[in-house]
Amino acid sequence: MKTIQTVCVYCGSGPGLNPAYVSAAEAFGRSLAEEGLRLVYGGGSLGLMGTLARSVLRHGGKVTGIIPEFLVSREKMLRDVDEHIVTEDMHTRKRTMFERSDAFVALPGGLGTLEETVEMLTWSQLGQHEKPVLLANISNFWQPLIALLTHMRGEEFIREGLMAHYLVAEEVAEIVPALREAVAGRKSADQGAGAPSLSNL
Repeated sequence: MKTIQTVCVYCGSGPGLNPAYVSAAEAFGRSLAEEGLRLVYGGGSLGLMGTLARSVLRHGGKVTGIIPEFLVSREKMLRDVDEHIVTEDMHTRKRTMFERSDAFVALPGGLGTLEETVEMLTWSQLGQHEKPVLLANISNFWQPLIALLTHMRGEEFIREGLMAHYLVAEEVAEIVPALREAVAGRKSADQGAGAPSLSNL
């Protein structure tokens, strides 16, 4: 894979307390549309998910929403997207999102966002894919996870040869360039040690 055409974004079905999270979702949606990148996301209309998808659509971009049947009503499936995929369960949803995407970005979110992001990190660690995984560290939201990963490496549960590869961007404007550079092979995404930043990816 030499180019990115689709970006899977994990994020919250709520807005969070910090207004910076909603602003970041809005700005990133515009960025994806302007860069000609299709959004693949969880299909809901609420919270950051809805803000992100509507922003992509409002700025002329394309959106694929993938949602399990039991969440169609609960997360109020966004029906304005270009492509709907309704799956039988969460496992199928996550697998379909993986298959449809060239890169993964984690905006702020809750347990679902964390679980999906860590799963992509684990699959990367086990050599199941080489797609970039990026933490959008808006207002230091992901700093506790970054610290935990550093601690795991320090305790040798993340060992040499089994590193958790990921990128970190502090600003929305940095996300797409970081993903494209990683895919092009110009950057190493090994962030297992220390507190990572975009400058030392």
